Amino acid sequence: MLGWNHTTTRENTQNQIHVVHKPEGTVLVINLAIDYTHRGKENSVPNRQRILLVDDHEVVRLGLKSLLDRHPSFEVVAEASNAREAIEGVANHKPDVVVMDIRLPGGSGIEACEDISENYPDTKVIMLTSYAEDEMLFSAIRAGASGYVLKQIGGEDLVRAIEAVSRGEALLDPAVTQRIFQEVRKAAKEEEASAFSALTQQERHVLLLVSEGKTNREIAKALFLGEGTVRNYVSSILSKLGVSNRAEAAAYAVEHNLRDYL
Repeated sequence: MLGWNHTTTRENTQNQIHVVHKPEGTVLVINLAIDYTHRGKENSVPNRQRILLVDDHEVVRLGLKSLLDRHPSFEVVAEASNAREAIEGVANHKPDVVVMDIRLPGGSGIEACEDISENYPDTKVIMLTSYAEDEMLFSAIRAGASGYVLKQIGGEDLVRAIEAVSRGEALLDPAVTQRIFQEVRKAAKEEEASAFSALTQQERHVLLLVSEGKTNREIAKALFLGEGTVRNYVSSILSKLGVSNRAEAAAYAVEHNLRDYL
């Protein structure tokens, strides 16, 4: 049977390091001793925030609990190791904030977040993950998460994240914020492109010339087409875009940046 050989402790003002010697090797357990006594009353939360911790690794939960228990305005009321226990924990303990790993056995943290957000809207959820994955990030936002932070976050930063979410604010880890802006820009581009999805490539060329104020004769000459063919194209364009005249078609083309999609 394996047992502990001996434990030594070294301390400094910043943290406490336990050096644990075991038969299979040496393990360092670092216990961050964050001092919250410097926080003034003006920065404290009036009521203690009740927190539920959800992670399938007990060591992670212990570390989080040790950190949060040091904060005078936090109270860890329960822990859970999977999605089912998380939902039950919220039902039984009515926490203010759930700090939950995004990957859980027996159902994902995303699914649990969606259930909690729908049935317990007063409980805020912070998703905790090891990786900044786009799919997970946007799934968490759609599921109703109030915060999304990476496990590499510092202790003080996690405390501030919980405080922010408790105040009703939404929070994203700085490491993933840029991804949000990129996705928004991408969605805007896709929306613009879809504005012309019903038009053929030739119709787009005709519309571009219409937007430049060209007459049917000028368009026919530029594209080596007959005037009658151009008239048919223009009629088709107006119908597909749901506009009544050339001026409206031209305005539509400019508004949706037609030139970018030729």
